[in-house]
Amino acid sequence: MPAPIPAGELRAVLEPVEAWLDGAAEQPPRAVVGAAVKTTARWLAQQVPGRSVELRVPPHVAVQCIEGPRHTRGTPPNVVETDAATWLRLTSGRLTWDAAVADGKVTASGNRADLTGLLPLSPLLR
Repeated sequence: MPAPIPAGELRAVLEPVEAWLDGAAEQPPRAVVGAAVKTTARWLAQQVPGRSVELRVPPHVAVQCIEGPRHTRGTPPNVVETDAATWLRLTSGRLTWDAAVADGKVTASGNRADLTGLLPLSPLLR
């Protein structure tokens, strides 16, 4: 099991992408965006461990989280998938879950695939 991600690290990894998320800068290099996506997704998985929901932010990361029935083969019954910018806007409070789903920016399938109560990530509240 990896070491817990400190809240300070979570905030620091988001800092280089904030201007892009706010529409004030060009997209940072893929490695910078990827680090922010991976760190925020893994932080969420540490906060709500489990294997009932798979969070996918291609091509950067896929993590399992939230307690419940464990999935072992094939496509999981509870899947959340989105792009990097949408995920980072959700985690930082720039976008709400309901708005992202309504706009088709997030696909969420399964009865456990609603992350409303988990986003934004508490250390990133603005």
